[in-house]
Amino acid sequence: MMDQLKNYYKEMGVDEKVFDYAQEVEKGLKDRFETLDAIAQLNQIKVLNAMQKHQIAEMHLGGTTGYGYNDSGREAVEALYADVFGTEDALVRPQITCGTHALGLALSANLRPGDEILAISGKPYDTLEEVIGIRESKGSLKEYGITYAQVDLLEDGSFDLEGIKNAINDKTKLIHIQRSKGYATRPTLSVDVIGEAIAFVKEINKDLIVMVDNCYGEFVEEKEPSEVGADMIVGSLIKNPGGGLAPIGGYICGRSDLIEQCAYRLTTPGLGKEVGASLGVNRQFIQGFFMAPTVVNAAVKGAIFAANLYEKLGFKVIPDGKEDRHDIIQAVEFHDPEKLIAFCEGIQKASPIDSHVTPIPWDMPGYDSQVIMAAGTFVSGASIELSADGPMKEPYAVYFQGGLTYPHAKYGIIMSLQRMAEKGLVEIPEIS
Repeated sequence: MMDQLKNYYKEMGVDEKVFDYAQEVEKGLKDRFETLDAIAQLNQIKVLNAMQKHQIAEMHLGGTTGYGYNDSGREAVEALYADVFGTEDALVRPQITCGTHALGLALSANLRPGDEILAISGKPYDTLEEVIGIRESKGSLKEYGITYAQVDLLEDGSFDLEGIKNAINDKTKLIHIQRSKGYATRPTLSVDVIGEAIAFVKEINKDLIVMVDNCYGEFVEEKEPSEVGADMIVGSLIKNPGGGLAPIGGYICGRSDLIEQCAYRLTTPGLGKEVGASLGVNRQFIQGFFMAPTVVNAAVKGAIFAANLYEKLGFKVIPDGKEDRHDIIQAVEFHDPEKLIAFCEGIQKASPIDSHVTPIPWDMPGYDSQVIMAAGTFVSGASIELSADGPMKEPYAVYFQGGLTYPHAKYGIIMSLQRMAEKGLVEIPEIS
């Protein structure tokens, strides 16, 4: 069987030397993968239990149009999210266009002029800068008199508790925590570490709203930030929880009063959650959520494989090959634009969709530098599918994520290495 697999890889453009090196790397990951399978099994049963408890039926898989009154499927989706993520309520809608929209919605719904956001995990992801007003933009929270302050993580990636305590003041209304690293090279935060920070904040002022940007982290661990004290967790359905099936959408899970505010901001005061047609996506939302634990497991395995493959070649990888995982993203620092471009070309070439297309850096909206993105995905921009991207600036790091199946993630990573080898940018070691 191995010879047959090698022949397929050769037919699809992978040199024998690259294949053999990758197989050698994978051999050392068997025990690690078994641990990940145990986490996936726990989360899968958690989701299944919630589906059975809420008596999900065929009627919930349909959709509504127009106003969307009495959409039982939409209500079932939100009940599932609230149950699995351990919150009082949830807002899960196709009208939420992306993760940034979900975050902007949660912020604008629960802040008023004179309030201040305090980000305690450092600067948020690039696309949120214009939402807040860190970078000037029309309609930002800054224009509405909402201010922003920030406490960076310490050099070791831990929370600066003393800095947080000093930064909280009478104007502070909402604490922002970003679980994943975004386009930074700091560690992703574990749920336990987030929980400790939340407990610290609540001791200072129990009325502070703690919002966690949960993008890329769902189902990677056995629990979510909402289970350790977060008042709201926010994410995108074309990342982890959509399971590769959701064609659009975002979620906000949390306290019922905060979710009510979000619903009023998403639709209009007086209507809230009562309107918003599901437009036929309930099936994908429900089935994708059911598939998500297994799909996320495949993506995490791919990230660990990538870390070990590139670490052994001398590149700095974040997280490193042995660290515990708290999201699906793997960063590799190249300090060379040609290596970053070659990596992304390999990922694109390995894609099921648009494999013949060559990705190039471009001025992507919401970013302060050109970005190169490789994403031959079934759902445009879906980060739970095999994809890679990175800003064209130092340290010229690529951020690899996704893979609906582990074999596809593995092939994509091997193709990224193949492309770099073809361009003479990396030397493949001999396997004895």
